[in-house]
Amino acid sequence: METHQFTIIIERQPEGEYLVSVPALPGCYTQGGTLEEARQMAADAIRAYCASLLKHGEPIPVESFEEQFVGRVSVTLEPS
Repeated sequence: METHQFTIIIERQPEGEYLVSVPALPGCYTQGGTLEEARQMAADAIRAYCASLLKHGEPIPVESFEEQFVGRVSVTLEPS
């Protein structure tokens, strides 16, 4: 077995659920009722996504950490 690492983005929704996306795996989304559940669901979704890739003879993407940035940006907006 090989271990792969993927960046996940977890966003709390207004309803309280946590939405998870995996940027390296287009269309790979899941959610959880708690932060911990969202992490567990992300791991399950990633495993299923990668299993499908392998089943279809496609490679598992490797993230390039030099090409991504997760952070905050301050923007000044004109008043309306």
